[in-house]
Formats: sequence, structure tokens, C-alpha cells
Amino acid sequence: MAMQRTPLLMARLIERGAVLSPDTEVVTATAEGTRRQTNRDTLQRAHRLAHALRDAGVGIGDRVGVFMWNGSRHLEAYWAIACMGAVLHNLNVRLPGHDLDYIINHAQSKLIIADADLLPLLEPLAGRLPSVEKIVVAVEEGSEDWSTSLPGPVDYEDFIAPWPEGFAWPSLDENAPLALCYTSGTTGRPKGVEYEHRSQYLHTMAMCMTDAMGLSATDTVFGVVPMFHVMGWGLPWAALMLGCKQVMPHRFTSPERLVRLMADEAVTLATGVPTIWQNVRTACMARPGAHDLSNLARIVSGGSAVPPSLARWYWEALGVEMIQEWGMTETSPLATFSRRRWTPSRTRSATAPDEYLAEVAKAGQALPGLEVEIVDEEFAPLPHDGQQTGEILVRGPWVCADYYRDPQPGKFHGDWLITGDVGRIDNRDCLVLADRSKDLVRSGGEWISSVDLENHILALAGVAQACVVAQSHPTWDERPVALVVLDRGAELAVDQVLEHCSNRFAKWQLPDDVLFVESIPLTSTGKMDKKAVRADLAESGYTLPGLRQASP
Repeated sequence: MAMQRTPLLMARLIERGAVLSPDTEVVTATAEGTRRQTNRDTLQRAHRLAHALRDAGVGIGDRVGVFMWNGSRHLEAYWAIACMGAVLHNLNVRLPGHDLDYIINHAQSKLIIADADLLPLLEPLAGRLPSVEKIVVAVEEGSEDWSTSLPGPVDYEDFIAPWPEGFAWPSLDENAPLALCYTSGTTGRPKGVEYEHRSQYLHTMAMCMTDAMGLSATDTVFGVVPMFHVMGWGLPWAALMLGCKQVMPHRFTSPERLVRLMADEAVTLATGVPTIWQNVRTACMARPGAHDLSNLARIVSGGSAVPPSLARWYWEALGVEMIQEWGMTETSPLATFSRRRWTPSRTRSATAPDEYLAEVAKAGQALPGLEVEIVDEEFAPLPHDGQQTGEILVRGPWVCADYYRDPQPGKFHGDWLITGDVGRIDNRDCLVLADRSKDLVRSGGEWISSVDLENHILALAGVAQACVVAQSHPTWDERPVALVVLDRGAELAVDQVLEHCSNRFAKWQLPDDVLFVESIPLTSTGKMDKKAVRADLAESGYTLPGLRQASP
């Protein structure tokens, strides 16, 4: 007997939480405190927003740009735009103006919803966005006196006020577009990835599994990952589906404010890149015991490798499990998770076992439904022995097959996505990332992993951040250079860093130089911007120590 062919549409999935947990809160940080509304409020406001968008001429398939911090109105936009059959076009607030210009025009967004305090970033584009007919401005405390030269400006609350709470979501094909996300443009122009209802439905279900984020309706989730960055890793959809309490930091992401929000709202799960959690650790160490984080059970970290030393501190100091995930815009977004394989009693005094630290250092196993493979330069599969290193390929129902209005045949091999990452797969099919292919250091025909060096340097007491980049060498092709940011008040010498590295790495793998710096530039998604680091070194006329005598 055949099963029903019910389309996998997000509207069928995400209203569940508001029905089951109508009084659970969505909390948005503000300049003076927090702003609160219930799941029921959010559902009703999303319906009113959908009415307003339709009245403004937004129809099925139209792109609606969203230029906002993480907050309840951003969540309403997720809900309304996707479920009414329009396309949620996430705009990264940290991208330079020329990339924003390109993305908005390439997507031909019809309308933009923006936070008032972000209008100055859009203002330079006035008159250069022919497809944009209206801008809807969301106002928080402190930004009430806004004005703009952008087309058709209207206050968000005035925009939705006249409309009723009920909206009949249309019947769509499950392969209809739901959202449009662009890569951060670190290599060439940003490329668009169109997410479908079916792909996000399946991704939402998978990421809640025990061996992924392990979400339940009892969780209070704190998405520090921006919602404009690959759908906030899918956490907003999952929290809506389950009816979780959601805490959103808006623009208030200083480490001290993040710690206070987690404590005050009894957060159980938080997501963010490693640099966020390194800074939060520094804030906690500066004021030990100042905030009660006893409810925090797990942190999901991704975007770059989780240093084992960071995972050790969170377990031993706070009793918090750190989970590494790996994914990218093209995998919409999560592909693998690394969860612990041990079950000790969760006490603050417990020492993190070596097997836990070994697991968290891996990118982990593919979510059910996805396949991950490593290949050589001829695309021949390599053994899953934990030793062989190759290009990482991935395929599955939420992996993109092409780019939006931008063919890129060199990014695909048959039905596999060529990720641009390099790594190993062990005998339990756990993926271990070596590096981005562009960030590996090629020295004398051998590869040196910048990630491995960075993680080892971070384990040295007094080191807050470490960044390893390649520098050209006439004999060895490239050699590694380490940039190090120290904890406040810490003192280290170059020889101490090199001696620490020599405990694990061969002499030829050691950095040729160590530079102590005040800060390391970050990309629009909070990762270390190695492209900018290399450019800064070149602009400063930096030369490797062994070449300086030969320099003019």
C-alpha cells in the first residue's frame, strides 16, 4: 500500500512549536535589557507580515532581502517570507558595500527589511538598486529617529499593523525555493545558493538528532551564529519546530554581554565560531563565578577547527560539552557533527578524557542522508584509514547542485560537491579537517596544516589567538608564519612558542617566524581572515627572517 505524498514544506513543520509551546519566549537583547514575546506572538506577527508583504506586491518566488541582526523581527521575517512562497534573501551585514551591491542586484530583491541602526551601511547603495521597491525599517530602542534615502521607506510596526493574524499559506511544490544565501566572497564574487523547502525540511529534522545538536523542546537555545549567515546554521527553524525558548543577541555580542545573557536566560545550548568561545572563555576567567552558567550543557562550534585546549577548558571549568560541526553555504549548511563517545558523570571537577578531546578535534561523522568522501587529484577515492589526506567531496539532499544564475562547473564532480577543504577520514568514517586547500602551506613539496599548528599554539598558556599563514620562499615555495595574540598581561617569547611547537612537529614544519600582534582580522562570518592577514603582511613589506639579509 502506497504512502501519502505529502509535500515537505516548512510551513507544515515550523508552526508546530507555536501550537505546542505557545507561551515559550523569544528573547531579544536591547541596549538597556531585553525585549520579550511568546511563540504565539511570533506566529501571529509572522502572519501579519505575510499579509503586508503580499499587499506590497511580493509574490511567490520573489526575493525579499533581510538585513538584520538576530532578533524576533528577523525570526518573523524567516517565517513569513518562506512560508508565503517568497524567497528569504539573507544579506550579510558585515560584507563590504560592493559585495552587497552585487548580491542585491544579482538576486533582484524586490523589498528589503532592515534594522534601523544598519541603514548607514545601505545608504551608499541608494539609487543603485533598481529592483528594490520598498525598504521596511525595524526600530529598536535608541534608533527611533531614523531616516533614509532608500526607496519606499516604512516603519516595520506601521507596515504590519493594519493586517489580521491569519494568513493561508499557499500550497507549493516541495522543491520550490525557500531561501537564497551567498558565499562570503573570499575567492571571487559571492556565489548564491538557493535552498529548497524539501532540503531545509530534511536538514531541520536531521540537525535535531541526538548525534547532532540533540535538541528538544526543553532547550533554551542561544544562536550567536548570525541568522544572515547560512540560516544561522538552521537553528531558528529547528527551535520553531520544537517550540524551544530562543535567546537572540541582536548587535550586542561583546563577550561580557553574551555571558550575562546565557546566565540570565538559563541557556542550555549555544552556537558560534571558535573565536566567540575563546573570547567568552577570557571573559569568564576575568570574573570567575560572576555568572551562573550551570544550565549550559553544550556548545556547537564550527566555521574553523575547535582547538582541543578550548574544549578542555569548557569541560573542566564549566562542565560544558563542546561539539564540532562542519558545513558550508553549499551544504545548507551542516554536514557533519562530532559528539563525545563517553558518558562520564557531568561534574565541574571532572578531567576531560583524552578520547573526548580526540573526538572533538574531528569534524565528525556525516549526518544521516549525506555522504562524504576524500579523493586524490584524479578524483580516485582514498582509504578511510585516518592517514591519507585528500580533497573533501560531499553529496546529499541538502547539498547544492549548482549556483544561482552562476554556472560553476569546476565546483562539481558528477553529483559530488567539491568543497575546497582538505582532510582525512578515519576507520569510523569520522572526517578530520586538515585545512582549506588555499590555506595549506606547501613547503618543499610537502603540505603543512595551518590548522594543526594553530591549535597546538593555542594550547600554550598565555595565548589567546593564533593564525598561521604561508609566505613565499625562493627555495621551499612557501613557509609558515605564526601570528599570535596574547592574553592580557601574558608574556611570551618567540623561542617559547617554537619550543612548544617542536614537542609535536618536525623541524621542517615549524613556523619560520612568530609575530606577536594586537589582533587578527576576522571575516564577515567571524572566522580568521587569512586573506587579509597575507595582504597586510605584503603591504607592510614583511620578509621571512632567513631572507632579510638578501633583501634590498
